[in-house]
Amino acid sequence: MITRRDFLARTAGLTAVAAAARPLLAASAGPLVTIYKNASCMCCSHWVEHLKLNGFSTEAHDIDDVDPIKDRYGVPKPLRSCHTGVVDGYVLEGHVPADDLTRLLKERPKVTGLAVPGMPPSAPGMYQPGDPKKPYEVLAFQKSGATTKYSAH
Repeated sequence: MITRRDFLARTAGLTAVAAAARPLLAASAGPLVTIYKNASCMCCSHWVEHLKLNGFSTEAHDIDDVDPIKDRYGVPKPLRSCHTGVVDGYVLEGHVPADDLTRLLKERPKVTGLAVPGMPPSAPGMYQPGDPKKPYEVLAFQKSGATTKYSAH
C-alpha cells in the first residue's frame, strides 16, 4: 500500500516532468490550422481530431454561420462544405486529408487552397470503420473559382 506522503511525492515528480516537457511538445507540434465550424457538427470535430492525430496543431472556433468566413477567404460557392480552415496562407474547405495538407505545405503551389466539396462519406471525419470506401477528389482552387485536381482518394 502506498502512503499519502509517497503518493504526493510521486505526483509532484510527475507534475514537474510534465511541466518541463510542455515546451518541447509545443515546439514539436505541427503547423497551426485555424478552423471555423458549427459547434453542433460532429463530422467537423472528427476532422479536427484527424488533423491532431496527424501532427497538426488546431484552433477551432465554433460559430453559427461559416459563410462570412468562406466569403472572406474566397471559397467559391460550388466548393463549399461544412467547415473552413486556414493554415500558413492557405484555405482548407471541407474534409481535406492531412496527407494532402502536408503535401500542400511542402510544395507550396500558387493556389488559394484545397477543397473537398460536399461531404464525401470516405473523407477524414466522415468515414466510419466498416463503411464501404467511395472515391473522392481533393481540388486545388483559386478565388476566381478555377480548380484543378490535386489528389484522388
